[in-house]
Amino acid sequence: MQTGLAATLIAGYVCALANTAFAQEGSPVLERAAYVRAVLEHNPSIASAQQGWRAASARVRQSGVFDDPMVDLRMAPLSIGASHAPFGYEAAISQRLPWPGKLGFEEAVAKAEAEAARNDVQAVRREVAFSAAVLYDQYFVSVRSLEVNEQHIALMRTLKAGALAQLASGRGSAQDPLQAEAELTHLEHDAVILASERDVVVAQMNELLHRAPESPLPPPVRDLALPNARDTAGGDAKRLGEQAVAQRPEIRAALQRAHAEEARAARARRESYPDVTVSTSYNSMWDMPEHRWMVGLGFNLPLQFGKRAGAVEEANAARARFENDAASLSDKARTEVAVARKRLEESYHVLHLFEERLLPVARDQIDAARAGFIASRNEFVAVIAAEKNLRSVELEYQMARANCDRRRAELDRALGKEVTP
Repeated sequence: MQTGLAATLIAGYVCALANTAFAQEGSPVLERAAYVRAVLEHNPSIASAQQGWRAASARVRQSGVFDDPMVDLRMAPLSIGASHAPFGYEAAISQRLPWPGKLGFEEAVAKAEAEAARNDVQAVRREVAFSAAVLYDQYFVSVRSLEVNEQHIALMRTLKAGALAQLASGRGSAQDPLQAEAELTHLEHDAVILASERDVVVAQMNELLHRAPESPLPPPVRDLALPNARDTAGGDAKRLGEQAVAQRPEIRAALQRAHAEEARAARARRESYPDVTVSTSYNSMWDMPEHRWMVGLGFNLPLQFGKRAGAVEEANAARARFENDAASLSDKARTEVAVARKRLEESYHVLHLFEERLLPVARDQIDAARAGFIASRNEFVAVIAAEKNLRSVELEYQMARANCDRRRAELDRALGKEVTP
């Protein structure tokens, strides 16, 4: 009972620490950088990859060392307690000595595989960080979309009140408030859908944090910090492509596994040379004392040439496969960098269009439609159309902001880097 209570208290304390880690000091909001850091710290996929690296590193200590020496003890049981013969026994110790180079190649295989496992950890961290950044952007869009929808619910209620006032003054139509009510109902329906989408994203974000799906999260920041487009996407395309090839951990892991197979092939070729076993023994049953202590030298006869040739061929095939994998991943990295740069440039252009043209025009349009309706120069349907257009533009603008942030994360990922804060 006490153990269960202690575990519950510890779990609650850890959860509280995790929640407070999200928000900056004095700011009850969830920063993207804080969320990504928390995911990298608590995600079990990263912990699993780290344990794989740990296991591979432990195999390095097991390789490149001699086998334990062998001790052989024998006795003559009929000599025990015999009156006519002394107790007879034989003791021997032996040590196998592999052909020079075998242990070195074995250690080289383990070190290369451990280095590949280390790069696997970096690759998992990069992918998890990218997933966290994408989910954060979706969280930002869902929360901002809810806010935009709430603003338009308030606006539609104001428009409905204006339509009723026009109707009461004899200058409006009975259809106008009914149409406003219909649009208001659609907006309230959209609010339910947007809230559901937000809760789904929160559940997915909690999954990356290894928390319960229903655990609450602080709201996102009001504005995403977008870097200068030239600072992010600038640079020579070829240089960035080669930088990606050099930095991508999955490419380095494939090359390290190719090195491991190369060392494994060299180790298999050394199997054609015999191992030597040195030994020394003492046999008390020899009559002549000079014959009782002996030293020996033994070796195996490597006659299974087909088996050893097959091992070399297998290792060479595996090496070629990993080298081809690295070449394919390198081509993919260069393409992803080029595509990510283009998409990032496109996202900045789209964002500029929203901020400089689409949003101002949509706001001016609804202002003009409302003024015209009050002055009886246009129908109420023009006001509804302007409201719909403004809402659509504002929602698309929030998605464009998040999309720009995501394109930056895609470029970081293509370059082999963890998502920058």
